[in-house]
Amino acid sequence: MSFGTEIFFFVALGLLVLGPKRLHTMLGHIARAKARFEETNRALKSQLTAELDGKRLEGRSTNSPELSEDN
Repeated sequence: MSFGTEIFFFVALGLLVLGPKRLHTMLGHIARAKARFEETNRALKSQLTAELDGKRLEGRSTNSPELSEDN
């Protein structure tokens, strides 16, 4: 099955199980949850990057060895 065929299959199955009105509502809830997840993921990544950059700068200012890029 290709990706487009799988999506069509799940939408058709959802339409049969939920009906057109509830399927539309459910897809809206899923889209909002996905958007929140992506927003939280971006915030977490930026916070983690800022923390790691702060630690690297802190290590350089005290003349201690830098954090290894391999870890």
